[in-house]
Amino acid sequence: MMTMPGESYFLFGTVGCHLCEEAQSLVQGLALEWRYVDIAADESLLERYGTRIPVLRDEKGRELAWPFDEEAVRGWIGAPKFPCD
Repeated sequence: MMTMPGESYFLFGTVGCHLCEEAQSLVQGLALEWRYVDIAADESLLERYGTRIPVLRDEKGRELAWPFDEEAVRGWIGAPKFPCD
């Protein structure tokens, strides 16, 4: 498992954003507890992230802005490159 129990992540994006779709596919392939947040549903999120999406955020408020790949996400969360069994 890449994360400690209870850690959650949020992927900020919106419908119709091809970069957000790429980020969502990437995050789905990782052993993370996460949820997608559509910024279009909230004016303050739209203002904050409108030109920056997709953005991955942890519960502490740290953010990883696009572009990112699996290696960047693993480094950002502090996970080993190859998880141990």
